Amino acid sequence: MADNLTSRKQDYSQWYNDLVLKGGLAEHSDVRGCMVIKPYGFALWENMRDVLDKMFKETGHQNAYFPLFIPKSYLSKEASHVEGFAKECAVVTHYRLKNDPNGGGVIVDPEAKLEEELIVRPTSETIIWSTYKGWIQSYRDLPILVNQWANVVRWEMRTRLFLRTAEFLWQEGHTAHATKEEAIAETVQMLDVYAQFAEEYMALPVIKGVKTANERFAGAEDTYCIEALMQDGKALQAGTSHFLGQNFAKAFDVKFADKNNNIEYVWATSWGVSTRLIGALIMAHSDDEGLVMPPRIAPLQVVIVPIYNKDAEARQKIDDKAAQLVKELRAKGIRVKFDNDDTTRPGWKFAEYELRGVPVRIALGARDLENNVAEVARRDEKTKTSTSLDGLTDYVSNLLEEIQQNMYNKALTFRNESITKVDSWEEFVSTLDGKGGFVAAHWDGTAETEDKIKEMTKATIRCIPLNNEQEAGKCVLTGNPSTQRVLFARAY
Repeated sequence: MADNLTSRKQDYSQWYNDLVLKGGLAEHSDVRGCMVIKPYGFALWENMRDVLDKMFKETGHQNAYFPLFIPKSYLSKEASHVEGFAKECAVVTHYRLKNDPNGGGVIVDPEAKLEEELIVRPTSETIIWSTYKGWIQSYRDLPILVNQWANVVRWEMRTRLFLRTAEFLWQEGHTAHATKEEAIAETVQMLDVYAQFAEEYMALPVIKGVKTANERFAGAEDTYCIEALMQDGKALQAGTSHFLGQNFAKAFDVKFADKNNNIEYVWATSWGVSTRLIGALIMAHSDDEGLVMPPRIAPLQVVIVPIYNKDAEARQKIDDKAAQLVKELRAKGIRVKFDNDDTTRPGWKFAEYELRGVPVRIALGARDLENNVAEVARRDEKTKTSTSLDGLTDYVSNLLEEIQQNMYNKALTFRNESITKVDSWEEFVSTLDGKGGFVAAHWDGTAETEDKIKEMTKATIRCIPLNNEQEAGKCVLTGNPSTQRVLFARAY
């Protein structure tokens, strides 16, 4: 299987595409810019979704659903918001089709033009805040802590599976609060939830920070983010949490009476992660032999592959022992499969499950049973051990946790070794072009300098890290005074 994969060194972009396609995660759709998420890829997304959904509910949030279509006039009510999304919007103009009287198939009925065009949801702030106006009258109605699992459309012309597609799956939280302090606390809390999920479940170390004014979400006062580093030295924004201030409340006239009966505008947040996380997981952990899945969210954590011979009695003993192991592993909450498909050989199965990144593989043959052992292979290090069948389920359970931690430690070491402090423009450019990764450099705080650096190097300010150390210095480009370093990187 690995012989058919492009190596990372040869062509990182093609390596990524090979893993998505040949690993059975997704494929290109007939609809340009869209993708079909295959069952294996969707199982991975479901595992991510289920963990996040539980974390959201533990912090007091509830799920709801809002319309896919947004009246065009809604996007006009918040100027910076519409400016930020105008070029990415898909627009519905008609509501009916008809047969072409000239025999040309189906055509749009020109008589069925909508009075007001509808925008296919690029994000839901406008439709949700229009709805919240009817939900909120008093401080007693606050806070509103709502999350939505949905699809969105952003008309991307240059696409890449999971990382950037015209339609993708995500969750978007939208909360309403009585005070600025509550809204900011919510924004930071959800950033922490994302960071915890990325690190504890995806084994993906992240840096928490704040975006610059140039990079913040359209319509937000502050955008908080988690930034991760991929194996090719490029950064990837893995999640965002936005403090929206009162911008959308004012745009949609959402007010409430406080405890003193004063009328105030509501304070807002929004936050989201998407199927882009699957792309992050692939690029952070996988190797030239295929996918490498963190056990806690892997669609399949353990596969048992029987090694049969022509002895029917021995085969039955293997099947019985495998069935027992499956039962014991499932009792521990482990996702396990016994692959006794006779149409493929064990060697093919080994390669297939390696390609798909299954964390643990157990091989079980007649001689193994006689010796009361099984061969246990771990995907993250590509090692095999002969392990006693006595207590095998406990061994595998502990091994999965060991793999999870090992994957995180490996990614953390790589990330930490890929943060480079520079103090001159020459160092800045040579680091980006050579080592890559995060470049910690002084910046004079102006949008003009930020834009110039991006134009010259294609590097952007990924974030201003939270709790950033104050340090007097000079901007790497202009030499103007600076009080702190920020993190630059080329990014997806």
